[in-house]
Amino acid sequence: MAKVNLEEKFSAFSDHWSPRVIAEMNDYQFKLAKMEGEFVWHNHVDTDEVFIVVKGSMCIEMEHETIELNEGEMYVVPKGVMHKPYAQNECHVMLVEPRGVVNTGDSEGELTAENDVWV
Repeated sequence: MAKVNLEEKFSAFSDHWSPRVIAEMNDYQFKLAKMEGEFVWHNHVDTDEVFIVVKGSMCIEMEHETIELNEGEMYVVPKGVMHKPYAQNECHVMLVEPRGVVNTGDSEGELTAENDVWV
């Protein structure tokens, strides 16, 4: 495996809310996503979800609290927790999750992205 330049990978796509795989490790995928606006309320019943902010800022709204993440910060949403990510301005995020996780979890809809798309 060659080294991965995150800036180059982010510049290779423009879609929001459509994660792109950049690497795999032990059945886990490292994905990059550009986020802007509001996503849908959803959860992942079988897995935690890691958000690492590479550029910009975002929030993760949950039932009883909202977590604000700035560049260089991360948060782990525990499995089964309803959450809704959003970003007022474009934010670049790395996600770490098991292969096959659907971005909208249990809430399929127009923002459900094709899975396992590499960049």
